[in-house]
Amino acid sequence: MALLPYDNAMIPELRKFHEASATFQFANRDIVIRQDWKQLGVAAVVWDAAVILCTFLELGAVQLQDRTVIELGAGTGLVGIVAAHLGADVTVTDREVTLQFLESNVQDNISDDLRSRVRVKELTWGVNLSKFEPASYDVILGADVVYLEETFPALLETLKYLSSEWTTILLSCRIRYERDHNFLKMLGSHFAVERVHYDSKRDVHIYKAQKTKLKDEL
Repeated sequence: MALLPYDNAMIPELRKFHEASATFQFANRDIVIRQDWKQLGVAAVVWDAAVILCTFLELGAVQLQDRTVIELGAGTGLVGIVAAHLGADVTVTDREVTLQFLESNVQDNISDDLRSRVRVKELTWGVNLSKFEPASYDVILGADVVYLEETFPALLETLKYLSSEWTTILLSCRIRYERDHNFLKMLGSHFAVERVHYDSKRDVHIYKAQKTKLKDEL
């Protein structure tokens, strides 16, 4: 869902979203991410939630070496790219409209020796999930995927389909409105959920969710 571009002079804090690229340092390397706010809106800029999640991963919060990881709503692909450089076998996903842009960032930031461990796939939450192996991922990542209420049921369905009781889900987000709290309640009906990190400067929370047999049966 694209947003109308803002006048940079009117809202200075949004200027970074209008830059053609943004550079980050993770996993002992520079990662240069293309951005395209005007064409793709919110899907094509790096949000704080993604940066905070990358930092959390780099600190070793979860084991990524040789783990199978899928990123939902990848947007620019920053989180998946960082996960790959930290040793994971990664599938980065988003809607069809963003895939060419997403693929370009992956190609720019993943060297040939790692390329076989990273793939870009189309995934619209709740749609054609059978294209993916159920309950087959060690880690599911999502940055700023909790923001549109109408997508919450499909997001929850997707998380349930892709995860097993051994899967670790990490969702990085701001809790902006009551509806966001409602999603956490929905999530808690099927998963054990806990907040594992809070960045007070950027007001970003990271929640860990894990399916349990009890929760799954309710």
